[in-house]
Amino acid sequence: MKRTILQKASEIFLKLGFKSVTMDDIANELAISKKTIYKYFKNKEDLVDITTSYLHEEMHKSVLCICDKGYNAIEENFEIKKMFKDLLKNSDDSPMFQLKKYYPKTYSKVMTKEFTMFKDCILNNIEKGIKEGLYRKDIDKELTTKFYFSLATSVHDANFYTYNKNTLNKLETSVLEYHTRAMATSKGLQILEEQLQKINY
Repeated sequence: MKRTILQKASEIFLKLGFKSVTMDDIANELAISKKTIYKYFKNKEDLVDITTSYLHEEMHKSVLCICDKGYNAIEENFEIKKMFKDLLKNSDDSPMFQLKKYYPKTYSKVMTKEFTMFKDCILNNIEKGIKEGLYRKDIDKELTTKFYFSLATSVHDANFYTYNKNTLNKLETSVLEYHTRAMATSKGLQILEEQLQKINY
């Protein structure tokens, strides 16, 4: 039952945001009593904390699955981007910005985990792209990794962006394009253009 609650809470939090969803909303969606939720989670803060960890682990598994499929480095990044698009397809607002605003401790924990996970993924992708001749050999890999992570997380800051339907998806695609263009060889640019043409907003 705990996993079922986590799955439903993840879905609702991503769709409606962490602030507006109540324990009653989650109980109603699952057709269970609020008491049942409190058997597994102390309060809403505890539920938000555990749900974000659960979401993070699920995303990590999905990213690793994509990395195992044998795509070239640029295709791989676009496949990962597609996975995030599907995950956030019902969000009109940034769940990460809400987390930062209303649950700062959880946000801080998530960002630390996120950087550790993405640092490895980005570095591996850069090394792969260099071997494949899609990225330039003279890239400062550490710095590029930090730049990309900073850019990718900045699109979730409502102080900079106004969100409406699909804004997040378009912003994330722009960040990925910017990141790829900064590293790509002429061969890489060709693959980038092919990937961009396939995008269907």
